[in-house]
Amino acid sequence: MRFSLRQLEVFLATAHFQNISKAANSLAMSQSAASSALKELEQQFDILLFDRVGKRLQLNEQGRLIRSRAESLLEQAKEVEQALMQHKEAGAIKVGATLTVGNYLAVNVLSKLRKDFPDAEVNLSVANTETVMKEVLNYDIDLGMIEGEIQHPELDIIPWRNDDLCIFCSPNHPLAEKASLCDADLLNHQWVLREAGSGTRQAFDRAMYGILPQINIALELQHTEAIKRAVSSDLGLGCLSRITLEDAFKRGDLVELDMPSRDFKRTLYFILHKKKHKSAGIQRWLNYCEVDT
Repeated sequence: MRFSLRQLEVFLATAHFQNISKAANSLAMSQSAASSALKELEQQFDILLFDRVGKRLQLNEQGRLIRSRAESLLEQAKEVEQALMQHKEAGAIKVGATLTVGNYLAVNVLSKLRKDFPDAEVNLSVANTETVMKEVLNYDIDLGMIEGEIQHPELDIIPWRNDDLCIFCSPNHPLAEKASLCDADLLNHQWVLREAGSGTRQAFDRAMYGILPQINIALELQHTEAIKRAVSSDLGLGCLSRITLEDAFKRGDLVELDMPSRDFKRTLYFILHKKKHKSAGIQRWLNYCEVDT
């Protein structure tokens, strides 16, 4: 074989950081050793994998073509190593989840997984749908769990479970005692909503088709708990996933409002890069998510 796994590690780290010094640090190598490994890889095949722009190394067309194959090959090599060492059935994975999924669903999956596999390594990060999608596309994470509806030719988008949004208010709000809302009610009051780019906001905007430009948005906040506190302080109506509101409804801190003329149902999804190798760790996580459904 005319290349080494170490050379591929340097190539992928450089693709990620776009800087040879940062790539070397991430691999606990000297900068000169990393530069040599990358240079030898390119010379062995008489190819350039990066465009040199100042101190930044940006993947060119040839580099992009082999990146996903290199990612897959290294993951399979790690699985072989782990099998030989017989320490684990699955390796470490990086999961990115949107706020509702990450804070209210993924943590439960992680808890159940850790009970059965105390040494399971799962790095869970939380961001909005747009950010999670970009991280999957850039191989920064292995798997995404999102609320938003997306389409991308490089992604496998797999339906996971159903969810629905709820309109809610504080117990002191003028609409708290109303049995059912109409469109006029929605337009006569201020709203506290998630930011654009989030799956929850996308679902809200879709549900408000026809009247969305007339909705009076007082606040846009990035965190579910901040929205709940703002609504409980009478700053406006809110709309979030039922998953995030059940405890507040039971305590009476917030009041669910019925809006039968609008459809707030949605689907939660897994997203994976189509060229990403589905490792044992990823498959185990997916299996535990299905059990938790």
